[in-house]
Amino acid sequence: MATTQQVLGMLIPDGGYVATGDNYEGIQFIDCEPITKAQFDAGFAAYDKWKADQEKTTAEAKAALLERLGITAEEAALLLS
Repeated sequence: MATTQQVLGMLIPDGGYVATGDNYEGIQFIDCEPITKAQFDAGFAAYDKWKADQEKTTAEAKAALLERLGITAEEAALLLS
């Protein structure tokens, strides 16, 4: 189950809000366009798919970069250690 912070991070990635507690009424929109309660509630249903899509995109980009470099993930880890 997604948290309020995770949902807000998905819906308003640039921040500009303060959230207290785990409900819509605890959100203060300070320097961003406010979202509606319906958008906030729908965000909980959409978060898991959005997160999985983000992770898939990151993994694909990493694999493509490793392939372009002609090295394995283990070899890249050795370079970074």
